[in-house]
Amino acid sequence: MRISVLSVGGSIIAPDKVNSTFLSGFLAKIRQYLSDNPEDKLIFVCGGGAPARVYQQAYREVITDPNEQDANAQDWIGIKATHINSELVKAIFGDLCKDKVVTNPTADDVSFTGRILVAGGWKPGFSTDTDAVYLAKRFGAKKIINLSNIAKVYTDDPRKNPDAKPIDSISWADFRKMVGDEWVPGKNAPFDPIASKLAQDAGITVICADGRATENTISILTDKQFTGTVIGG
Repeated sequence: MRISVLSVGGSIIAPDKVNSTFLSGFLAKIRQYLSDNPEDKLIFVCGGGAPARVYQQAYREVITDPNEQDANAQDWIGIKATHINSELVKAIFGDLCKDKVVTNPTADDVSFTGRILVAGGWKPGFSTDTDAVYLAKRFGAKKIINLSNIAKVYTDDPRKNPDAKPIDSISWADFRKMVGDEWVPGKNAPFDPIASKLAQDAGITVICADGRATENTISILTDKQFTGTVIGG
């Protein structure tokens, strides 16, 4: 049996509103994959996407003084958004998801009796990337597929720096130099700093890829040639 962990970014579940077209295609491809690989199981850890950003921004528009803004409160807003997305994904996959949505990856009562386990955010201090690492460690997965709206990690933000270059592979040490060690609510990083340290310490490899290209995700799951960035080593 092979268990794979997919960190499914809110940017592809709900970039501005729920992306039903993506979810329909994702559902069909994943069901086919599980049918073709009857011993495999999948863990989906869902991000917050637009609901998280919109409500966090509303908080900052009301509490305008940065000295009065509560980072934990902003994290909790984002976490609750991940729970909405997680419940949606669980419902879509129906009979394949027999267990409740995981909101604490370290809890004693986490069970995995179906083919798919769905998780959302846990607590302030990191993103759902960190929850994905905890679940990978818990269930013995050595690889996390980090799905977002970018095809590869870049040396810098390509929207701001035209000289930014895509990266095929990078060590954890070099990647962590890029993203730093501090978590900021709503931080836009290919893989969050807290999760990166945990993954490095656990010897887990992360593959960052464009989750909207579901066929590419299937190629990663089946160890075929794919487009993306491998982080590890």
